[in-house]
Amino acid sequence: MKHFVLIAVLILLTVQPGLARVLGTFGKTYPVKERDALAEIQERAAQVNWKSKLDKIRPEGFRPTGLPVLPRAVEDRSFLVDMTYTLEFDIPDGKGGILYPKGYRFNPLEYLPFGQTLVVFDGDDPLQIVWLKTSGVLTKPNTMLLLSGGSFVDVGKGLKRPVYYATPQIVERFHLRAAPSVIRRRDKLMEVQEIRVEKEE
Repeated sequence: MKHFVLIAVLILLTVQPGLARVLGTFGKTYPVKERDALAEIQERAAQVNWKSKLDKIRPEGFRPTGLPVLPRAVEDRSFLVDMTYTLEFDIPDGKGGILYPKGYRFNPLEYLPFGQTLVVFDGDDPLQIVWLKTSGVLTKPNTMLLLSGGSFVDVGKGLKRPVYYATPQIVERFHLRAAPSVIRRRDKLMEVQEIRVEKEE
């Protein structure tokens, strides 16, 4: 049986292409009227103004709406912020009961570690950028930079590190009134230090 299979394979491999015959056309044929899909895609792509589209989505110009504008600090000032939060709704336990009722108060710093230093500054203010580079905060571990103004792309490139935006929620939660501000944990509270920066005489 194996020899028969081997002989059949050899015969198929040695058949000359010239022996193949056209058996004819059966049934009525029609020319293809649909356009070539690839050609249509290429044509539509060529009609799009890609530069305009890319300019709209480039991150360089992105700034979140409603970003709070913090004035430059006019004096050194520090204060403590109590992070205690009051629940505005019931939290169910998944068994038909209530795990934490509306009005329950808790301080997340009593349960969660938080070792980061938050630095809020205006990236459009050259004096604050100079202060940031010379203050030493950039060399400290776990430092997060938050912008109250400026482009996160441009500032990030200049500082060679990622920067983020100080959202309205952050500004409100830490009672921020001026920049630059340095925010650190102090036991079960958060300390906010507003730093006065000014031109050297």
